[in-house]
Amino acid sequence: MNPAPNIAIVFNAYEPRPTAPGERLSEESVAEMARQAHDAIRTGGYNVTLIPLQRSLLNFLGRVREFNPDALINLCEGYYGRPQWESNVAGIFELLGLTFTGSASKTLAFCQDKFKAKAVLRAAGLPTAPAQLMLTGEEPLELRFPLIIKPNAEDASLGIYPDSVVRDEEAFRRQVRRCLENYKQPVLAEAFIDGREFNVSVMENGAVTPLPVSEIDFSAMPKDLPRILGYEAKWFEDDPLYQKTPPVCPAPIDEELRVKLQGLAAAAFRIMGCRDYARIDFRMDAKGRPFILEVNPNPDISTNAGYARALNAAGIAYASFWGTMIDNAMKRKVVHDPADGTAR
Repeated sequence: MNPAPNIAIVFNAYEPRPTAPGERLSEESVAEMARQAHDAIRTGGYNVTLIPLQRSLLNFLGRVREFNPDALINLCEGYYGRPQWESNVAGIFELLGLTFTGSASKTLAFCQDKFKAKAVLRAAGLPTAPAQLMLTGEEPLELRFPLIIKPNAEDASLGIYPDSVVRDEEAFRRQVRRCLENYKQPVLAEAFIDGREFNVSVMENGAVTPLPVSEIDFSAMPKDLPRILGYEAKWFEDDPLYQKTPPVCPAPIDEELRVKLQGLAAAAFRIMGCRDYARIDFRMDAKGRPFILEVNPNPDISTNAGYARALNAAGIAYASFWGTMIDNAMKRKVVHDPADGTAR
């Protein structure tokens, strides 16, 4: 009998960011997601362990080498409190010949840059809202109001709050300056589409398979607030905005719209080079036209998050999902010779 495969779940330990001290929940939640994945994967008979990525990269890699994994479950969303290094971590795994679940480093890097990702989607003929990149905050504005202002390279709704939606020049400049100061990166100004919000989780299980469409229900939102899923609405369970923006999966939509959204999601998944899983977010305008907001190749896959909700709606057990992801990774496994940098 062959021994059980060694599966290491790797994830970034929380590191505080002085510029955004109140935005720790999204990063701390990664450890809980790792524990949930561990418990699910263990039921499949795997030899599984948790290895957090902390400040010492060498110690982390030493623990990985000592465990000698057959595959990594890559839940790393950054390093040392810097989400922009998410792709670098995956790149290290690639250089060391370690097979891992999820997208390759180049896809992680490209999708994290929202402005560049939108350019690729637009070039491929996929619908995405007009946008402009702000480097200094002094650039002439080329877009029409209303706009939504967000950091260009963050996820998990970091940097998105009710006042991120701006309707005049003064509010626009103020919000761009604040975003530049707090997140130390370019800022994305994007046409605000005031309509329904959907997301489609995608899974590779022998084919690129869109899961049931999910919708954020904004019907209980106060009329004086923009209908967006900002940071409080996404992470603070006691916050009124969280309670007034429940997700609904499957979404109450007709067949034509379902097919349209799932088709766009599958196309975006392929065009951005995603692998194993991803989530594609949409807004729909008053004319019923869907626009891709972003492609997230490393979404939250904890048991209470949207991806798991879509799995449940599709009748796919959480443990079964992880088994499929491990199978995908094992099929990609190569023999790596670090002496000459080749894989065979």
